[in-house]
This record gives sequence, C-alpha cells and structure tokens, in this order.
Amino acid sequence: MTSTHPKLVLHVDGGARGNPGPAAIGILVSDPAGEVVATFSDTIGESTNNVAEYRALLRGLELAAEHGATDIQVINDSELVARQVTGVYKVKHSAMQELHRQAMALLQRFETWSIESVPRAQNAEADALVNEALDR
Repeated sequence: MTSTHPKLVLHVDGGARGNPGPAAIGILVSDPAGEVVATFSDTIGESTNNVAEYRALLRGLELAAEHGATDIQVINDSELVARQVTGVYKVKHSAMQELHRQAMALLQRFETWSIESVPRAQNAEADALVNEALDR
C-alpha cells in the first residue's frame, strides 16, 4: 500500500459514566504538523474506564493502519494503558490481558511506534469526542 500518511499521531481516549457504565471512545488522527486526518467516536456499551481506554487504542491503531501509517505516536491520558503497553506494568486482569494482547498484535503492523500518557487537558480533543458520543 502506498502511504499518504506514513507518520501519524493518534490522540485516543475512552471513558465511562460510572465505572462500569455507559462508555465511549474518541480518536483524533493527525499528521505530525497537527493537520487532522480523521476523527472517530462511538459508544461501546457498558464498560469500565480502563476497558474503554484499550478499546480506543485498538480502534485508533486500526484507523492509522487504514491511512497507511508505518510510524505512529499514540497519545492518551491513561497512564495504566501506556505503561502496560510499554511493559512497565504487568497486565493482571484477565479481560485486560486480552485487550493488551490485541493491542500488541496491532502495534506489530507498524515499523515504529510510541505511546505516552499526558494529562487529560493535553488530550482534550479526544476527550471531547468521547463526551460527544456519550451525549448522542
């Protein structure tokens, strides 16, 4: 596949109103200069915040692959997910282990990748997409 966007930045977020509760995901895909390539938001049913964060990561990775990315930078506001994906934290919960396995399999599609956790204010656009989906 010829890539029109070999390097992409993914701002991903997932959230639940209640924990567990109605949950949604939000993804903003941009090029390194900040030009928006795609956005996505949707509800995912009843879920916990952590599961929603993983589901947002998974959908974001799929979107990046659909846009031909070979190098991705993932930005989220979940320290838990970022540290589990980088191997700093172990994944102990069985439901999270499967989501982690899926994320690691998707990450193998890319030549290079990174993931970092930032304060929610620095991930505001993805957070707004989550809330828009929950409000619909």
